[in-house]
Amino acid sequence: MSEIRLVAATGMLGSGFREETLRRAMTLDPDFIGVDAGTTDAGPHYLGCEDTHFSDSAYKRDLRLILRASRAAKIPAIIGSAITAGTDNQVRHLVRLARDIAREDKLSFKLGVVYSEQDRDYLKKRLRERRIRPLANPPPLDEAVIDRSTHIVGLAGAEPYMEALDKGAEVVISGRSSDTSIFAAMPLMRGFDPGLVWHAAKVMECGAASVVLRKYPDCMFAAIGKDSFTVEPPNPDYRCDPVSIASHNLYENGTPYELVEPSGVLNTYGARYEAVSDRAVRVSGGRFTPAERYTVKLEGAELAGYQSIIIGAVRDPIILRQFDSWLDGLVKAAKKRILAVFGAGIEEKYRFNVRVFGRNAAMGRLESDLSIGHEVGLVFQVTAQTQELAAALMKSVGHIAVHFPVPEYSGLITSIAYPYSPAELHRGACYRFNLNHVVEPDTPLEMFRLDYETV
Repeated sequence: MSEIRLVAATGMLGSGFREETLRRAMTLDPDFIGVDAGTTDAGPHYLGCEDTHFSDSAYKRDLRLILRASRAAKIPAIIGSAITAGTDNQVRHLVRLARDIAREDKLSFKLGVVYSEQDRDYLKKRLRERRIRPLANPPPLDEAVIDRSTHIVGLAGAEPYMEALDKGAEVVISGRSSDTSIFAAMPLMRGFDPGLVWHAAKVMECGAASVVLRKYPDCMFAAIGKDSFTVEPPNPDYRCDPVSIASHNLYENGTPYELVEPSGVLNTYGARYEAVSDRAVRVSGGRFTPAERYTVKLEGAELAGYQSIIIGAVRDPIILRQFDSWLDGLVKAAKKRILAVFGAGIEEKYRFNVRVFGRNAAMGRLESDLSIGHEVGLVFQVTAQTQELAAALMKSVGHIAVHFPVPEYSGLITSIAYPYSPAELHRGACYRFNLNHVVEPDTPLEMFRLDYETV
């Protein structure tokens, strides 16, 4: 086989794509359609409680078009990291949606299902064997962390997809995996150069995100040959150029030159990017070095507490001139009030934070510009052991904050404008990521379970 053609339906299932773009992509005779359905970009909530990033209506719309197209062309459809975090229940949820679509549209296919959620006893065993090791800046890990995690998933490599396709699956729905594995599996099975395959997969993982100016999510097309691959958006309103393709290597990656996968590392130091038209780019020169030991990255989440927040804005120039001392005094006064109302020991049961929008709210300690404009937004945040406690504490914070003075004023002032009544907003359970580690399994399939059914 001299060439393999692939279509990425969109950057994330449920985010949408133009139906006419997929139709145009199918005229290019792709060998499979792939789509990622998950992300950690939106934080730990979706892994913590198994909520989904988009609605069932959004998922069904995208999945229906993909299944119709793949079945009409008799090519596989590969969906990874099922509906946000790739937990077992999220996989089952997406499988149910696929069954509904098949019944409604009279489609039939062999379905391969990959489960990525991890057995806690297995992880404890690997931890005792020193076969779980930390990545950069890891949180502490012991068996107690594993026990209190609400969910732990492993990021599958290409091998579970390859196994499902080898067993004849026409549609594959997988739990958490590396984004690139979705697009690398079939080309690797067909014997294409791993350097080209993994590089093309990196470009394709986010659909049309690698075009020059992506205004909305859409499809992307690539063709991998013997010594290069070419990418071109099937949407005529979009175009790629060498910079847009090369720069995508840095997206969600610490370096534009190396991409770490379970089975090895893609090196793009010698990659070449050549415009072959005003819309398409040919890429060559990437190299893939197999890993000495196969590793699977873990993602875990645990309950951090329950939150209430208040959103407010400060525009008073007198306060803003002494903002740091004013805010420091406000925080201290709020904590004193909480102690007076709730008594000794309350300090161990909650956390109080304030985010300042208008100064380093996005970058935090990395921000170099610490200046303040004519107004700032404040988000007061209380995290406590129960929602009832968080709500009660925030009521005290809100009253202290809205009237906290500066020395220039005498009498009662109103220092903060609240956009909502009541000011307190209750977020419910909140979660935190608690793993940044990899496991060294005996085999690439050891940590994943595969099931098959005829739909």
